[in-house]
Amino acid sequence: MDQPEVIGIDIGGTAIKLGRFSQDGTCLKCLTVETPQPATPEAVLAVIVDAIAQIDPDNQTIAIGVGMPGPADASGRIAKIAINLPGWQDVPLAEWLEIKTGKTTVIANDANCAGVGEAWLGAGRNLQNFILLTLGTGVGGAIILDGKLFIGHQGAAGELGLISFNPEGPMCNSGNQGSLEQYASIIAIRRRTGKEPDQLGALAQAGDAEALAFWQEYGRDLGIGLVSLIYVLTPQAIVIGGGVSASFEFFLPAAKVEIDRRVMYTSRTGLQILPAQLGNSAGMVGAAKLAWQKIAAE
Repeated sequence: MDQPEVIGIDIGGTAIKLGRFSQDGTCLKCLTVETPQPATPEAVLAVIVDAIAQIDPDNQTIAIGVGMPGPADASGRIAKIAINLPGWQDVPLAEWLEIKTGKTTVIANDANCAGVGEAWLGAGRNLQNFILLTLGTGVGGAIILDGKLFIGHQGAAGELGLISFNPEGPMCNSGNQGSLEQYASIIAIRRRTGKEPDQLGALAQAGDAEALAFWQEYGRDLGIGLVSLIYVLTPQAIVIGGGVSASFEFFLPAAKVEIDRRVMYTSRTGLQILPAQLGNSAGMVGAAKLAWQKIAAE
């Protein structure tokens, strides 16, 4: 083999994205397949193994990284739980894939993968300390400290969307009540407005007063949620990704007003709030980076 390659995989509720990557992050081939329904661990494994055979027919890759919609254990071997996928509890996915493919495998939370992707090739590539917030169906997060992904002693750190926002708010799948996710996710936006975020973005773009007012309220809530994270971590930047970030320009000003009002200047000097750069490929890219790191550590 001339140059080694790895596979990055991002498992989502409706689609599974795979890419073959060189060491500098070039995606040499990519593929998206439908997530089987119901998305049981065995069904997902079968689909992934088949997709790997399609993307790497000549067996050129040496490792696999997988992003999961839920926390992995600290060693990156076991999918601990995936709230929105049936039957995912303590699934030894890395071991299963190694048996099926013969390739070293590491797994991680999908938002952590997105953070690693943005740190490697995206909005965080010149930053040592930042947090990523993914505003999607749920709200995920990743913490990059001193250039490294912070996962805590059991692998589950960085669930930034599950911090408490309003103790009397709607119930969250996590068991928390009134988490930030219940105010900032796509599901929360639907509940509050009856509309999709892209509809509200288009309306705001056209100058619709109601949509603009909604985004201002949304930005205010997001800004208040970010205050706690800024005080704890004092990052260089907050990177905002996920589907809702398409309306970044409409909610950012209100978020900044709240941060400036509520955070002492000593905790926010030089703070940047940036849109993510890798879009839907961030998780797949970060999973590939984790595969490279796993190979380097062996």
